Amino acid sequence: MMASSTPSSIEHTMLAASEQLQVPSNITKFKIGLCQLSVTSEKNQNLACARNSIKAAVECGARLVVLPEMWNCPYSNDYFAKFAEDFENEDASPTFSMLSEAACSHGITIVGGSVPESSDGQLYNTSCVFGPDGKLKAKHRKIHLFDIEIPGDITFKESDFFAAGDKPTIVDTDVGRIGIGICHDIRFPELAALYRAKGARIICYPGAFNISTGELLWEVMQRAR
Repeated sequence: MMASSTPSSIEHTMLAASEQLQVPSNITKFKIGLCQLSVTSEKNQNLACARNSIKAAVECGARLVVLPEMWNCPYSNDYFAKFAEDFENEDASPTFSMLSEAACSHGITIVGGSVPESSDGQLYNTSCVFGPDGKLKAKHRKIHLFDIEIPGDITFKESDFFAAGDKPTIVDTDVGRIGIGICHDIRFPELAALYRAKGARIICYPGAFNISTGELLWEVMQRAR
């Protein structure tokens, strides 16, 4: 079963949020850096790899850099709680701090893929967006959790580990208004339609799709959205 909020509650949230958002009108063309990362069981190594990838993207002219889903942590229940960070405590959140510092030092916008977030006794699959000043501009918690069971192939229930987010996320950045989803959120066209209705110029879905279903649907889902 996929956890999601009803369309009416999402619409209500977006209507309220959109009243405070402004769309920059001076952005025409810019480069986006999409970082592909090989994740290890060593968080510090993952952070260093991401930091270097962000730097390489900036050196190629990227103004917006996007990381993948669960890039600081192996996608396994053995690691989610161990690698999770409480973003309210920045001193104890090395992933949060690295992304903030990288955005500020390079003067770019970063959509920080997603990492496990610990909050009020729950774990969330969370994406943070940082502006060129290094400040957190938005935080998206994955709404549609991925549960799959293919006999003889793969069984995985994200809902066994994570709580679902209940809010859509649109954020004004220096490169325009962005709607944020995470991986399986892409399966639900209503979310993308709401983002477009609220003026999003870009929709970002950091993902870590499995091979069993990813090869069948990931590319076509991107085109559909």
